[in-house]
Amino acid sequence: MHSGANDRVPTPSRTSDLHLLLGSSARELVAAVLGASPFPAAEVRSVRPMSVTVQPSGAALVRYAVELGMPDATVVRETLVAATGSLLPRGAAVVEGDIDARQIAVGLWRWPNDPALPALPRLLDPHRLRSLLASADVSGEHPPIVRVLSYRPTRRAVLEITTGEQRLFAKVVTPSQLPGLRDRHDLLVQCLPVPRLLITTDDGLALMPALPGSSARTALRLRDPLPGPAMLEDVLDRLPAALTGLPRRSDHRRSAHHYGAVLAMTVPEEGHRVTTLADAIADADVGEHPIVPTHGDFYEHQLLTSGGQVTGLLDIDTAGPGHRLDDWANLLAHLSVTGTPQARRWRSEILWHVRDRFRMDDLCPRVASTLLGLATGPFRTQRAGWRERTRQRIDLAEHWLTSP
Repeated sequence: MHSGANDRVPTPSRTSDLHLLLGSSARELVAAVLGASPFPAAEVRSVRPMSVTVQPSGAALVRYAVELGMPDATVVRETLVAATGSLLPRGAAVVEGDIDARQIAVGLWRWPNDPALPALPRLLDPHRLRSLLASADVSGEHPPIVRVLSYRPTRRAVLEITTGEQRLFAKVVTPSQLPGLRDRHDLLVQCLPVPRLLITTDDGLALMPALPGSSARTALRLRDPLPGPAMLEDVLDRLPAALTGLPRRSDHRRSAHHYGAVLAMTVPEEGHRVTTLADAIADADVGEHPIVPTHGDFYEHQLLTSGGQVTGLLDIDTAGPGHRLDDWANLLAHLSVTGTPQARRWRSEILWHVRDRFRMDDLCPRVASTLLGLATGPFRTQRAGWRERTRQRIDLAEHWLTSP
């Protein structure tokens, strides 16, 4: 693999896993998978990282786009994943070796055979998919067309299924996550426009119909009407009280330290700055706030809108107990990163609404923490110029902490 100036592999002391997965040895790992695949005679033409996850421990996970040259001169494109340390799921094929005077094990798999997401292959198998749709009373008159919308290896996948004029979404999670997902949908569908589950399977699959409208992110891009802050507040007010009985997620302080440590590994030249920033976020006095039902990942992509009305609330997997400010901070952070004139106007409108209800000193550290998390995104998605994009997001986090 070749790396440009913006794509150099990070070089701090605990990134030997990244050096292995992003360096020239990536081709050898891919060849190890192909040796047991239907393409043992294929030539590896290119190996390109599409997404990279790294933990403060040094554990890493990389999803590759691979081009294979076949003996008949055709080209086959494959998706492969490699993982190390705590990110290595049980059931992956493992290759072991020595690197930097220590033994390392790398788990490998080919799409869609993710060992942590056993339901995924059935959606790509036409016969099994038709059987699934039939059990959900979906008409089999038209052959289903499947489109992959997102794939986070070992964590989740979302696929769009179109059959005739009917549009469905399949969410695949780890089997252990399915009961919580099912419970949240059962709770929220009674009081909010969330998708009802048509069918779930014990191996981690949930099938649901499409809701009307398009995401608020799309509305921002097209300059369509957006829901006002009072309408968003109403959505949050309607979250059921029973959510407060669910397990609580990490708060903004722990998240800041986690993402600060990840950034220090992937952009080591910013290590002191992000560590200092994470400490300042964690040390800030943010007051006492009641525990209330929260969405947990409330931002424009989770809101479906039409004509300025909210028509759907998505990705409720994270719903649970928290502070109302957590949801507002998450939305404001995402809009700060988007940075378009329409997003700035909407953010300003929302900020005035929040200012009337909470102290800015309580809000700003939460926004800054979310922005530290978003700063890990450019490296994770391997976007062109990811280093500069990362710095810009760190700058935003610093700005929010001091003068929003």
